[in-house]
Formats: sequence, structure tokens, C-alpha cells
Amino acid sequence: MSHTINDDDVDIVIAAIRPDLTTFMEEWRIIFSRFHLIIIKDPDLEKDLQIPPGFNHDVYTKLDIERVVGPAASASLSFSGYLCRYFGCLVSRKKYIVSVDDDCVPAKDDKGHLVDVVAQHITNLRVPATPFFFNTLYDPYRPGADFVRGYPFSLRNGVECALSCGLWLNVADYDAPTQIVKPQNRNSRYVDAVLTVPVGVMMPLSGINVGFKREVVGPVMFPGFRLSGEGKKRCETLEDIWSGMCAKVVCDHLGLGVKSGLPYVWRGIGEENDAMESLKREWEGVKLMEEVVPFFQSVRLPRTAVTAEQCVLEMAGMVKQRLGPLDPVFERAANAMVEWVKLWKAIGSGSS
Repeated sequence: MSHTINDDDVDIVIAAIRPDLTTFMEEWRIIFSRFHLIIIKDPDLEKDLQIPPGFNHDVYTKLDIERVVGPAASASLSFSGYLCRYFGCLVSRKKYIVSVDDDCVPAKDDKGHLVDVVAQHITNLRVPATPFFFNTLYDPYRPGADFVRGYPFSLRNGVECALSCGLWLNVADYDAPTQIVKPQNRNSRYVDAVLTVPVGVMMPLSGINVGFKREVVGPVMFPGFRLSGEGKKRCETLEDIWSGMCAKVVCDHLGLGVKSGLPYVWRGIGEENDAMESLKREWEGVKLMEEVVPFFQSVRLPRTAVTAEQCVLEMAGMVKQRLGPLDPVFERAANAMVEWVKLWKAIGSGSS
């Protein structure tokens, strides 16, 4: 299914944790040169960014983040490392945001064709989702597919899709314990499919390759889950997962769809990919997930929560009450959720 993209409707958000973006940008030129780019420099990065000419882009630095976010929110929210990508939600005014990390390059599909990440994310977001009844042929709206027998006709119009979660080839999406026991495993399997994640089902979102409708999901895409004792190297993966589960609960409550699958990117193996070092940073979070997942599975938001902002505030109260007594990390997360909503209402809620 083909959908024409209005280039002015899209912002590409890039979290830059490496100073030299030359190779990265050139790899993406054929796709990214059509769109406006929001490049956020990691606040911990001291060197100047190197960006090749020929792109329509704005760069935001530590000074910009401090100026926009302010001291109150800075105490709860951190934009260091790849989490600086979430700053792009605040400053963008476009309908769609597509976020790709700077250790990724375009992938090729199973036929050897270049994958247009932006086009596929926008297609996912424009085509209805089917969260209330699972279609065993995955996306029923795709050419060559349809609804299977037994699928209720009353649900075949689907619902609006708000969040598109892409995947990646090469580096397998493993946690640190699995990386240690399977260090040579690579993801080489390209699956030509998109599916809607059913209502009530949680999933581990990653901001590495994601697309979403900013006004709908922006209030939920925040850097709010901070482990204790974090050094300069943060555990962004678990923070993404927290944000993703918040987003999934909100989408379920508001009757919106979340998709997973295409598009793919190719993710490189960085020098920092040390499984033992990752395990030291992740282990606290691995244990906490055993409390986090059942919590989000059980969350039921009140009917009075009719906007994403209201949903986040309701969840923040539940996090503080039910998870706060288990570990201080949860109370900090609840405070971050409240601060993010305040920021969003003050800064990020404008439209183009």
C-alpha cells in the first residue's frame, strides 16, 4: 500500500552521541535529504559535531536543552546519551516524528532493495491498526492480504495507529545476560511483515528506530526511568522500555494502535558494546522488570482520562502508590512523568 508523504509533515530526530556524523549522514542522504532533521547533541559530548552540507537541519546542544527544559524538570529528567532524542519531541512541530540512532544505516530487504524507513513508518501510521482482534495474516490492509475467516466485520475498519516500532538487522536485540551467553549471535532474518500489538499486551519498545504521531504520543515519549548509581554510561534500553510500556497503556486506553515489524535498519557494532559492562549497568533494571511488567499489565485508567497527558498523570500516581514503596527508582520515575507533562504542556504541545 503506497502513501504519498508530505515532506513538511515529518521531522527526523537524530540523537548524536558521536561527534563525526559524516559517514552516518552520507549513508542516509538519499532518504534524509528530503526532510527536516532535528539533531540533538548528547549533553555529555564535548567535541563539536561534524555534519556534511546539503541537509535541512537544526542542531540542539546542552545549552539549548538547559534553556528549554529549565532547572525544575532537569532534576527529574535526564537527556544524556541517546535519551537526548526525546528532546526532539519538545522542539518539533511536525505531525510525524521518525527517530533513528547514529549507529544505524539503511538496511536492504530480502530482495536487496534499500529500505525507506520514513516511507514505511508513515505507511504504518496512516494505515489502520487492529488491536482488538488478532489477524493471523498480520496486516490485513496490505496488498495480497485480508481479514481471515472469523474476524468480526464490526472491527474490520480498524483504529488509528499512533506508534510504529521498527526493527534492526545485525546486532541482536538482546539484554546483557543473553549477550554474554550468545556473543556471536546476529539478527540476519528479515521478516517482511507488520503486525498490530494486541490490547493488553506489553512489549519492549526501543527508540533506535521508531515513528509516531507527535501530538498523540509525544506526551508519553519521555526519559523518565533512571536507575540508581548511574555513571556517565546510562542504561537507555530500560528507560526506553519504561516509556514504551507507558505509551502502550495509553494507546490501549485511548483506543489507538501500536505496530511492530517493518521497517528495518542495519545497526552497527560500536566499540562500547561490552556485554559485561552492560550487565553491570542493566542488572538492577533486569530485576526491577519483574515488578514493572505485571504492574503495566494490570493498569486500568479511568474513563475521565481522555488525553495522553491525563493518562500519564494518572499512571504517575499509580506508580508512586503501588511501585514507589518497592524501590526509590519508581518514585523518581513518577516525578519524571509529572515533570514531562508540565514540559509538554508548556513547550511541546504546539502544532505546525
